[in-house]
Amino acid sequence: MWAVVGLWLVVALWPAATDGSAKPGVQLDGPRIQGGLVRGRVTPGSTVTFEGERVRVSGEGWFLIGFGRDAPAKAVLSVVFPDGKRERYGLAVKPRKYRIQRIDGLPPSKVTPSKKDLVRIRKEVALVKRARTVDDPRTDFLGGFRWPVKGRISGVYGSQRILNGEPRRPHYGIDIAAPKGTRVMAPAAGVVTMVHPDMYFSGGTMIVDHGHGLSSAFLHLSRILVKKGQRVKQGQPIAEVGSTGRSTGPHLDWRINLFGRRLDAALLVGPMPK
Repeated sequence: MWAVVGLWLVVALWPAATDGSAKPGVQLDGPRIQGGLVRGRVTPGSTVTFEGERVRVSGEGWFLIGFGRDAPAKAVLSVVFPDGKRERYGLAVKPRKYRIQRIDGLPPSKVTPSKKDLVRIRKEVALVKRARTVDDPRTDFLGGFRWPVKGRISGVYGSQRILNGEPRRPHYGIDIAAPKGTRVMAPAAGVVTMVHPDMYFSGGTMIVDHGHGLSSAFLHLSRILVKKGQRVKQGQPIAEVGSTGRSTGPHLDWRINLFGRRLDAALLVGPMPK
């Protein structure tokens, strides 16, 4: 099941038929909204292009597209079907309003890194980017997603953070407050593509790839229970909540990426269980 919050879309896009016969089409499941992930299906053997970039299509016709935090109001999906027929579909993307979040009391060194720390930060950013270039044909994402930790939502996707009074880049994860040591469960099946015990900003950090360039990142971990290259199942313990890196208290920062597009993890799961 493909669960989303607030908006559920199952839209079949069918090119007009002039001779009364059935024509191949595209099925899209998911919220067409900034931060949304959409799962699509086409006739196997089709070629799909989204916003000018070719998209991986599985042998069964599955593919993924996503809309970033500031995605424009319109997007274009193009399909070349096995019979050579070409179709272009205009997708309307719903805009969102984002919260302003203030965090005070952080050490000055965590807000304005030193030159030495900047060198470290650049290396760590490169590691994360490399892990997010994985384009595996696996379709683990078809199994759906679940909350990796249960707790109070303390930070949301897209919010603009002001650290010690200084505006910073938007927050791209969802923060879930939980006691240190709380087990983090794999939200979906996948393969661990990066493990780092102590990154400058995110502390203990891990990335799990779910196939087709879709990955989960888990930040501020106190302990990581799996290794790079390990296959994990949905619901399997993979880490423990911590307050490492730039953090003011124990919580899990869970993020979803489709390659370089930063998406809203909260749109993949239902409401937080009480």
